[in-house]
This record gives sequence, structure tokens and C-alpha cells, in this order.
Amino acid sequence: MKYSEATQARAFIVRLEDGDILHEEIERLAQMESIAAAAVIAVGGIDRGSTLVVGPKKGRAEPVVPMEHVLDEVHEVAATGTIFPDESGKPVLHMHAAAGRRDKTITGCVRNGVKTWHILEVVVLELADTNAVRALDGRTGFALLNP
Repeated sequence: MKYSEATQARAFIVRLEDGDILHEEIERLAQMESIAAAAVIAVGGIDRGSTLVVGPKKGRAEPVVPMEHVLDEVHEVAATGTIFPDESGKPVLHMHAAAGRRDKTITGCVRNGVKTWHILEVVVLELADTNAVRALDGRTGFALLNP
């Protein structure tokens, strides 16, 4: 385990609108408001055609080959994630979402394009006094959080 301490700073209340791409809009907000680090929660609806990354094709095989799932219809969603800068200082959202419709739920990462269906409510809780950064890990190819 690796960890560090931060303090809570500002809070942002965001309403994404029909067609907005979740990670693009939250990363844009982070750049506009100079948010380097944050905890993020989201609730609302996501549209058909949204893409979730749903795991690696083969457990612990390397290199890691991600699988995608494209939603064929509108889904309800609850999501949580974090924002931390990459090595160049750009804020990057890492968020996982549980998307449900009727009696089925799919869970995955939103990084490949989750589209708002009418409304998606997001709360961004900024973290201050931290130097945490996402650094590229050569073995996995992931940008891992270095607290």
C-alpha cells in the first residue's frame, strides 16, 4: 500500500446535459477550474452507444488487452471515481460506473465514452495539499496513481 494525506477544498455541483460525454466534460471542468485532484460521484442516465471498459480479455495476461461493452439502450447509472493529474499535469478522470436496465447491470470504466441521457448529476470534491500523480507503469501500461 502507498498513501498520502490531502485536505478537502472546493465542491462543484455539475449537471451534464443530453449528449455530453462524461469524462470529457469533467476533465474540461477540472482544467477550467484548476482542479488537480478530486473525488467524483455521478448519478443519472446514460445513453445507448455509451462504451464501458469491462475488464481485461485474459485475467493476468500481459500485455493487458481491454474489453469494451457498448450499451444498446439507455441505462440508469451510479458512478464514482477520482481526478489526478498525469505526468504532464493534465487532470485525468478515472471513474467506474454501474449501469442498469431492467434486471441487468454492467459495470466498467467510463474512459472510452459514456454519453449523458438527458441529465447526469455530478459532484466533484476537490482535494488540496497533495502531490499525487498518475504515472505510466511500463509493465502494465496503466497510468497508476502514485500518492
